[in-house]
Parts: sequence; structure tokens; C-alpha cells
Amino acid sequence: MSCKPNWIEASSSLTIYLLHPSSLILPPMDWPTILAFAQTTTQRVGIQLLKDFGQVQADEKADGSLVTRADRWADEELSGAIAATFPDHGVLSEEAEHTFPGSEWCWVIDPLDGTTNFARGLPIWGISLGLLYRGTPVFGYVHLPPLGQSFHGWWYGDSGLTGPTGAFRNGQPIHTSPDAPSPNHFFNVCARSVAVLKNPFPGKIRMLGVATYNLLTVAAGATLGGVEATPKIWDIAAVWAITQAAGATWKPLEPNPIFPLEVGKDYGDRPYPTLVVSRAELIATFLPLVEFLGQK
Repeated sequence: MSCKPNWIEASSSLTIYLLHPSSLILPPMDWPTILAFAQTTTQRVGIQLLKDFGQVQADEKADGSLVTRADRWADEELSGAIAATFPDHGVLSEEAEHTFPGSEWCWVIDPLDGTTNFARGLPIWGISLGLLYRGTPVFGYVHLPPLGQSFHGWWYGDSGLTGPTGAFRNGQPIHTSPDAPSPNHFFNVCARSVAVLKNPFPGKIRMLGVATYNLLTVAAGATLGGVEATPKIWDIAAVWAITQAAGATWKPLEPNPIFPLEVGKDYGDRPYPTLVVSRAELIATFLPLVEFLGQK
């Protein structure tokens, strides 16, 4: 007897997500509970991280990124809270579980996005939770304790789910900017994408050091776009939902689709070069300047 979920058909190279006939009418999701859980859990973890902020020693991981005992503690706290509150949900996390379990609902955790900032005492870092339905994010929550800001949003795509809509910062609706590029508008780059500056760029460049916040500033209308050269799945799962709910356009810089995730696949080393812009018309402006990042 197969133990695969009845909504998954798997082959050796691809996992295809199918609606089972009994799932054509989807049960309502308790979104208020999901939102309350994300809010209270990230705030609780954030209080402890603020106590450790700038006080912990960082170690270098195999991929060259940094990790601290605070990262590992936060990962355990978030994973444990999910297991206790949603025992049938899976978990994919930066510091522990890298293999997508194939559960219908799965949380993707970045327990401390911006570890280098955190360890060096720079007050831009956050906690990211993305909730996947059948392998694709439909809800995201990012809490940035030093800034006192929390972002969340719902983006159902073609999942068939219904519920709340929109993107929010501290409970207030946010939306991308309608502005055209100018010398006084911002565009974010990451440390691995600074080569874009070899050519003239239509705007002021900023580097924030936090993948989630880089893209969330697009959702909030503060920047017209942002690029991340090597983000991992935990860097983008939550903001995939939030940025698009705010009106942003997400442009992968490689041909393979990001979602849905494949059951049994290890996502620990998989980068997802990504461009996010405030509206679709700006793809033509910014893509030619950054598309080489997806060809490495």
C-alpha cells in the first residue's frame, strides 16, 4: 500500500500536485488562528533574540554564511511551536530540516534572517515564517524585532483556497509604489549581486543585508525593486506571498519554476536568483541589468 498523500503523484524526477476528487471543494482554513500563531510565536522568539542581539559569537557554515546559537535556538523554538499547535503540518527550516516532507501544509522557517547583521550589532534582521499549501506558499509572516515591524500577507494563486487577502505591515495595508524610476528612487541589491553596478543604474542603490527585508521594502512601496542572487527557500517562502499580495511582480532569474516544491528533495543548497519589482512594467527596465545573475 502506498503511503503517499492522495493529492500527490510522484515520479523519479518530478512531483505533480493534483486535486483529489474529494478535495474539489476545499474546507475553510482557520486563518485567524494561523495569523495569531505567527504573530505571537515570532514576537515571543523575537524578545529573546533581542537579548542576544550583538552579544553572540558567529560560526561559519559550509556555504560561507554565518550561524549563531541564537539561530539554532530560534529554529528549535519555532519548529517545536508548530509541532505542538499544528501536528499535521510539516516543517522545512534553515538550521535543521532541509527536505520537503510532502505534507499538505508545511511551514518554511528562517529563524534569523540577517545573521551577519545580528552578530555584528546592525539592527536589521528578522524571523520569517512561510506557510505552503501543496508545495506553494499561500501565507507569509516576517517579524523584524529591532525595527518593531511585522509584515504578513496571503497569496492563494491557483491553489483553490479562499480567505483573507492583501498585505500588511503592523496591521495596516501596504501596496507597491506606482512611481516610475528616477535618480531619487531606490533599488535593493544583495552582497552577491553588486556586479550590477558595472553599468549605469536607474535609481539609488541600497544594500540591507537581509533577503526578506530587501524584498519587503518593495511590497511596502519604499523601493521600486530588489534583486537577490542566491536566496534559499527559507529566504523567499514568506515574502513570495507578501510581495505579490502587495502588488509586486516576482521574476525568477532562471527558467525552472520555484514552486511547488518536490517531495523528498533536499533544499539546503538550492539558490533561487530572483528579481522583484513594484509593477510588471518595470521588468523591462530592470531585468536586462540583473538577468546575468541567473546564469551563474
